Amino acid sequence: MKTELKRVCIYPKDVQRITGKSYRYARLLLITIKKQLDKQDHQFVSIEEFCLYTGLKLELVQPLILG
Repeated sequence: MKTELKRVCIYPKDVQRITGKSYRYARLLLITIKKQLDKQDHQFVSIEEFCLYTGLKLELVQPLILG
């Protein structure tokens, strides 16, 4: 049986793959989202939060992240 990989968090490498921008841009974008959402440095950004901030649909983003 193959278990389906599911993630909640989004990382700069994922943002880089989605947007086609540099790793630095992706990292800064996640920092901006954290500030906007009033998150602390140790807290993660969820895929849903990323989609809400960028206006992208979750159905389009998930296949790019999960493969």
